[in-house]
Amino acid sequence: MIFSTLEHILTHISFSMVSVVITLQLITLLVNEIVGLYDSFEKGMIITFFCLTGLLVTHWIYWKHFPLSDLYESLIFLSWSFHIIHMILLILYLKNNNNNLSAIIAPSAILTQGFATSGLLTEMHQSAILVPALQSQWLMMHVSMMVLGYAALLCGSLLSIALLIITFQKDIKKDIIRIFDKRKHLLNESFFFGEIQYMNEKGPILQSASPPPLSVRNYYRSRLIEQLDHWGYCVISLGFIFLTIGILSGAVWANEAWGSYWNWDPKETWAFITWTIFAIYLHIRTNKNFQSADSAIVAFIGFIIIWICYFGVNLLGIGLHSYGSFTLTLN
Repeated sequence: MIFSTLEHILTHISFSMVSVVITLQLITLLVNEIVGLYDSFEKGMIITFFCLTGLLVTHWIYWKHFPLSDLYESLIFLSWSFHIIHMILLILYLKNNNNNLSAIIAPSAILTQGFATSGLLTEMHQSAILVPALQSQWLMMHVSMMVLGYAALLCGSLLSIALLIITFQKDIKKDIIRIFDKRKHLLNESFFFGEIQYMNEKGPILQSASPPPLSVRNYYRSRLIEQLDHWGYCVISLGFIFLTIGILSGAVWANEAWGSYWNWDPKETWAFITWTIFAIYLHIRTNKNFQSADSAIVAFIGFIIIWICYFGVNLLGIGLHSYGSFTLTLN
C-alpha cells in the first residue's frame, strides 16, 4: 500500500513538473535573453528525471516485475531514456551554455512523459499478473535495449531534422540573393544611360536592401549545422547499437517462448525495417560523396518508421507482440 501511494504521488509530481518545464521551455525559446529561465528549465528537467527514476523503481517493487510489460510502462521508460540522453548531452556539450540541442531533444521527453502520466493510458495498466510469454528474464534485456535504442534514434533523428531545416532555410536565402543579384545585373545592362544614372542615385537603397555577405551570424549557423551533424551521428550510432542488441536478444527470447528465432510478426518486421533504415544512414555517413543533408533525409525517414514500429503497430493490436496494445488488459 505504501508503494502504491508513493507511485501515485510521484506520478502527479512528475506530471506537474512536466507542465512547469513545458512552460519554461516555451518561454526560453521565445526569449533567449533570460538566462535564469534556461537554468530553471534545466533544473526542472533534472528534478523530473529523479521523479521518473523513483517512479520506475517504486513501480518495479510494487508490481514485482520490470516496468516494461505494456505501453504505459514503456512510455514512462521511453521518457526516462530521453532524459538520460538529454543529461548526457548536457554534460558533454551543453555545459558551454548553448541550449540549441536542449531545445530540440527536451520536448520529446516532456511530451512523452506528459502523455504517459496524463491518465490516458493508466486504465490499461490494472494488473500485476503477466502473461506467460512475458514471465521471462529476457524481458528486461530485450525491451530495455529496444526502448533505449528507440529513444537514442529518435533524438538523433530530431537533430538531423533540425539540420535539414537550417540547411533548407540557408539554401533558400542563397537562392534569393542569387536571384536578386542576377536581376540587378540584367536591369543595369538593359536600361539606357539616363536610367542607369538613376539607378546609381538609388544605389544606396538597393545596397541596403540586399543581404550582407558572410557574417558572424552565418558563421554560427554553419557551426550549428556541423554540431547537429556530429551529435546526431553520435546519438544515432549509440541507438543503432542498442537496437541491434535488442533485436538479437529478442530473437533468443522468441526461440524460447515460441520455438522460432524469427516469425515475421508485424513488430519484428517493422523493427527490421527500422534497423535497415539506420544501417543505410550509417553507410551513407562513411561515403564522402554524400553530404550531411543526404544522411539527414534518411534519418528523417527513420524517425517516421520508429513511431510506426513503436506506436503504430500497437494501434492495430495484432501479432505476437500485442501485449502493449490500447485495448489489451493483462489479466
